[in-house]
Amino acid sequence: MSAADDTVRTRAYRWEDPRVPAAELGTRPGLEVLRSIASGDLPGAPIAATLGMSIVEVDEGRVVFGLTPQEFHYNPIGSVHGGVHATLLDSVMGCAIHSSLGAGRAYTTLDLSVRYLRPVSTASGTLRAEGTVVSLGRRVATAEGTVTDGHGRLVATGTTSCLIMDLTG
Repeated sequence: MSAADDTVRTRAYRWEDPRVPAAELGTRPGLEVLRSIASGDLPGAPIAATLGMSIVEVDEGRVVFGLTPQEFHYNPIGSVHGGVHATLLDSVMGCAIHSSLGAGRAYTTLDLSVRYLRPVSTASGTLRAEGTVVSLGRRVATAEGTVTDGHGRLVATGTTSCLIMDLTG
């Protein structure tokens, strides 16, 4: 393959130290940390830079991310890889739970279920992923999420359960 081959693509991106926002979890509520990430006062997660997703809205128990599909999201059959949808859903549902947690508390995904409803391509427009808390217990929380394309069509749905953890002792 020659350097002049027009089928070759390259991509470069940057991310910031993920320990910076993680350090804030011990002293600030999840909602405040997420709002600081959305405003740019704290760096986002490296996975957000990798995929090109960003926080669009943050409220207690509800988070919205946006992502514009790119060629680098494609699978070998010419559509956006399902892992992109799954990551969007895991992120917004987990962050919805995070937005409901107090300082010194964190979460980790216990399970994730995704239902793919239609293919996504660069022609789909910006994806909007919305996660909302369904149940918030002391040790386990559940959330649900949707992904719609730029034309308002539902492209994927998901559910999750997350383990709630205390960061102190």
